[in-house]
Amino acid sequence: MMTDSGLYTEQFALTERPFTLLPDPEFIFWTPMHRRAYSILEYGIMTHAPLTVITGEVGAGKTTLLQKLLKSIPDDVTIGLISNAQGGRGELLRWVLNALDIDTSGIDDYVQLFQMLQNFLIEEYAQGRRSILVIDEAQNLSIEGLEELRMLTNVNSNKDELLQLVLVGQPELRDMVLRPELRQFAQRVVANFHLPAMDKDTVAAYISHRLKVAGGQGNEFTKQACERIWEVSNGVPRLVNQICDFAMVYAASSDEKLVLSSVVDQVVKDGVFFAGYMGNEGAEDEQ
Repeated sequence: MMTDSGLYTEQFALTERPFTLLPDPEFIFWTPMHRRAYSILEYGIMTHAPLTVITGEVGAGKTTLLQKLLKSIPDDVTIGLISNAQGGRGELLRWVLNALDIDTSGIDDYVQLFQMLQNFLIEEYAQGRRSILVIDEAQNLSIEGLEELRMLTNVNSNKDELLQLVLVGQPELRDMVLRPELRQFAQRVVANFHLPAMDKDTVAAYISHRLKVAGGQGNEFTKQACERIWEVSNGVPRLVNQICDFAMVYAASSDEKLVLSSVVDQVVKDGVFFAGYMGNEGAEDEQ
């Protein structure tokens, strides 16, 4: 039976698949924009910013950056992580309490729930700890939800913030924050960064990097194949991973050890890569 790692790893002499869709900090490729995004995340944490916002397209690498950040959080920080939170007033507060491992069993009153959070934050602060709440896929929050989060940042002690918020989401989150009714929320955002898609040269370097991390040489894709992948994926890392993974499967099935642009075109033509766009012109011949 073929194992997941055996799809093409033996053919290309790799130790593992380099283009899986799971966020893996070990494979992170530090483009200049990813370095800036991570620097903004660190800046927000180190300066005790009440609100830090990072946005980017689907698959741009936001969650991978987030996981890298979570691994570097010092021991004196209590961290709560919420993914894809939804709901109205009260429900979001319960998400927050659950993320911080605060038992809310049998309590439905909003005031009591808020008091539980406030007591927790004050106790953590008294013990020399600070609390950070990270919300991934924050674009799914409502206007009311974002406003409720802003209110949570009002819990403080003298000049110190007891709760810091880090919001990570798709471009819609940035659009929401800029709406007039959220101007008070926007005023509390101390650090923010939008992570764009990769350009052509960066896509080629990204592909080479991931291949090397997986035990390869980094030149398993031709220059023309990398350029075609950039065209098809629009430079979005997750989409680059998808098409590279399929292209290596196709190449291995033909007993090839080099991925040509014609292979990329075939992947797109066969429809296995739903996000792909097939142009009218074929790939250039490769040497």
